[in-house]
Amino acid sequence: MHELKISPLAPEKFAELLPVAGVELYVGASGENYGKRANILLARFSNKTIGAGVFTQSKCASAPVEWCQKAIKSDYVGAMVVNAGNANAFSGKKGELAVEKVAGHVARTIKVQPDEIMLASTGVIGEPLDPEPVLNTLKSMGNGKTVGFEAAANAIMTTDTYAKGAMAIFEDDGIEVPIIGLAKGSGMIAPDMATMLAFVFTDMPIAKNILQELLQKNVATSFNSITVDSDTSTSDTCLVFATAKAKERGIKPITYMDDPRIGAFSSALGDVLFGLAMQIVRDGEGATKFVEIKVSGAVSKKSAKKVAFAIANSPLVKTAIAGEDANWGRIVMAVGKAGEPADRDRLAISFGDIVVARQGVRAADYSEEEVGKYMKNLELKISIDLGVGTEQDRVFTCDLTHGYISINADYRS
Repeated sequence: MHELKISPLAPEKFAELLPVAGVELYVGASGENYGKRANILLARFSNKTIGAGVFTQSKCASAPVEWCQKAIKSDYVGAMVVNAGNANAFSGKKGELAVEKVAGHVARTIKVQPDEIMLASTGVIGEPLDPEPVLNTLKSMGNGKTVGFEAAANAIMTTDTYAKGAMAIFEDDGIEVPIIGLAKGSGMIAPDMATMLAFVFTDMPIAKNILQELLQKNVATSFNSITVDSDTSTSDTCLVFATAKAKERGIKPITYMDDPRIGAFSSALGDVLFGLAMQIVRDGEGATKFVEIKVSGAVSKKSAKKVAFAIANSPLVKTAIAGEDANWGRIVMAVGKAGEPADRDRLAISFGDIVVARQGVRAADYSEEEVGKYMKNLELKISIDLGVGTEQDRVFTCDLTHGYISINADYRS
């Protein structure tokens, strides 16, 4: 595989994350894909932990996704297993059997039902997953030494160049409740109702149906607002686990949507998901630029987001950004191809605070030199006003470089 260098957009260090009561993490190396590097994550949860999840809408979803879509309906979650290196996708009956073996083994070990075990896999599509190396690794992990969130985040990486973590604190009457998130993702990023792999842990006592609703709400403005390469994975999975251990510290459960604490908890959960989503974009395969695309003046938020994604997913726009070329004509092209309402003669485009086009023509004070200097920044904002309404939305993406080609051309080599 292509040797990966840490993204120039990476954070200076892994986030400082507090432990979550009722969550135990273990990692191990199966030896198949990454040698001695840990590539198996086991998370064990205290009794009566609940789970919520959203998953890829791909019609070629992986065996673990199909398992989780059923298992997430169970009242409680006992554990989660994640393996990196093999997606266990497009693997037929062998994939289903592998999932059943892993779930069954863990369930017997911790004395819960198999449908209380959540699973996720990431890596090469189309290669059958041999469950034996995973099972052998799990047997040596469960009674071993627990690890922190950074080690867990490292264990689930594939083409990621850095581990991804985020935290927010929900406070209730002076008592702090941590919400901790981990994610992996770098390529094949254009989520559809979920993200690559993302796992969130909290000890907040909250009803399962409410947690599910809040997760779906916040996914829309985080993971479903990013794209690296326009490709939706077969394995996209986002799971949230709540152990309810904060009750022991005096936190009362959230059991209905009218609870006055809902807004604050939802906001904190959203901050974690958004933080993880931004780290994924910053680690886009071969990325050298982080880009926010904001579309306003649209007839609806849905229309604004569709236009924004048309721009963000355009190879011509992305390569121009990589070349630090303010080729706003390519943005006009992408707006036009989106098929959404837009007034060509009222269209306005800005790079940062620099207006390059207004009223459907190049701005009279346009300066190629000024815009050229702006394009050298590592972080860019491109704004488009469609001139037909009052709604707006935004998406986040990165540029498209030779690095992306090299990583993916060499992925299985």
